[in-house]
Amino acid sequence: MPKVYLNGEYLPADEAKISVLDRGFIFGDGVYEVIPVYGGRLFRGPHHLQRLNNGLKAIRIDSPLSDAQWLTILEELVRRNGGGDQSLYLQVTRGIAPRDHRFPEPITPTIFAMSNPLAEVDLSKQQGISAVTLEDNRWLRCNIKSISLLPNILLKQQAYDAEGGEALLVRDGFVTEGAASNIIIVKNGTLITPPQSSHLLPGITRDLVIELCRTHNVPHELRPITKEELAEADEVWVTSSTKEIVPVINIDDRAVADGRIGDEWRKMTRLYRAYKQAFREGNVE
Repeated sequence: MPKVYLNGEYLPADEAKISVLDRGFIFGDGVYEVIPVYGGRLFRGPHHLQRLNNGLKAIRIDSPLSDAQWLTILEELVRRNGGGDQSLYLQVTRGIAPRDHRFPEPITPTIFAMSNPLAEVDLSKQQGISAVTLEDNRWLRCNIKSISLLPNILLKQQAYDAEGGEALLVRDGFVTEGAASNIIIVKNGTLITPPQSSHLLPGITRDLVIELCRTHNVPHELRPITKEELAEADEVWVTSSTKEIVPVINIDDRAVADGRIGDEWRKMTRLYRAYKQAFREGNVE
């Protein structure tokens, strides 16, 4: 039985209990992070914790722990679950209180973390995915990694119903992100991704891709992407912490370019994997 962390205790997952009056259960009042672990080390840990702290501040929850305390807890959880490669899930809710929309005071946040094995993506078997475009009908604070994910779930299910692997979301004619990913397109050798805004999540993997572009002189632009540009792109990728960089080869039943995985994806994936290996070896943080 995997071990989880709940409010100061490490215990088997089937023994962890949270009150039905927790505001995370009643309202979805909380934020979360998903952090990949390679070789027992948290990948881009400070970046994930910064996003967590930004989310807590945005929803007016005082961070219950310092970054050093978070790292101590999460590293111990990784160790108790066998080390190696894992996917950490961390969630903070406002806490337990009688049901009332107004913030209760005082209140103690609920802290929960769990870990699952993370399998390495086999690049030799990567065939790319299909996607569909859907109207982005979510709220206007998508930069908060909220546990209130019902709109994303419904959009993602629409993609599954259409036999797609992801929903690419469009707001006012511009592509924002995927239902569970960020988006990057390639046109004439240049990588293009939307700039950070309240309409999309500041993705850690997406930011690393941009960092690698700068390091290796790969042409790139941070600017809005129209739906028409998406349809005319040479390559389309979606990124996330656990799936890394995934090529999209078909959108709305139309092939992206020639319908095959592109050379720019292969190049960026090699750079990303090299960075991961350097991280495993302790050569980058």
